[in-house]
Amino acid sequence: MSKPFAVFDIDGTIIRWQMFHAVIDKLAKQGTISPKTYQKIQEARRQWRVRTHEESFMEYELTLVGYFKDTLKGLSVAAHNQAAQEVFEEYKDQVYRYTRGLIKELKAKGYVLLAISGSPAEAVTPFAKYYGFDDFVASQYGNNGIVYTGEVVSPVGKKDQALKQLIQKHGLEVQGSIGVGDSEGDIAMLELVAHPIAFNPSKKLLAHTKQKGWKLVIERKNVVYELSNQDGVYVLED
Repeated sequence: MSKPFAVFDIDGTIIRWQMFHAVIDKLAKQGTISPKTYQKIQEARRQWRVRTHEESFMEYELTLVGYFKDTLKGLSVAAHNQAAQEVFEEYKDQVYRYTRGLIKELKAKGYVLLAISGSPAEAVTPFAKYYGFDDFVASQYGNNGIVYTGEVVSPVGKKDQALKQLIQKHGLEVQGSIGVGDSEGDIAMLELVAHPIAFNPSKKLLAHTKQKGWKLVIERKNVVYELSNQDGVYVLED
């Protein structure tokens, strides 16, 4: 008999920051990324933080990914692994209370726990093990054991495809499944599960959530608001 499963995005859904962004910061501190490149990344981040326009975060992420790809070839595997480990140690417990509790609850109920993240596998692997995920998908980059070749082996661009592969791999049933995400990049993944949850959603995910009537959860400071759709109106759950 197939077990129920739950799939989680990680960055901004479980941890309170973005692993990929944090890895870049660590590499900059190592001197692995040039100060000039890092200055451009920081400027894009500043534009997002002052909310210059609605797409500023997306522009910041595209800038970050672009510069990482530019510096990937020749990047030391040891340096990247060190940065990823430092990020794990710093952020492993800086998580949202709601999703941390949900993971614990579902694991106790026998759910197969899955994670899908666009962050590097080097950073996702220790995190997934720490929280007891049964399997995960993350971005992988080609290397020869010493330096990265510049090849993006397995990018995570379409999370729905990644989830379909995990479902097939483990022989899982969609009935009773749960999915949690926080951005528009998670929409296709959430469409595949029986019980989607939009957690602290971006504007586009919020609009889609309201259209579909999905569950909505907001965590701010020490308060968690769980809202469900009742006849087209979102109400606070007991």
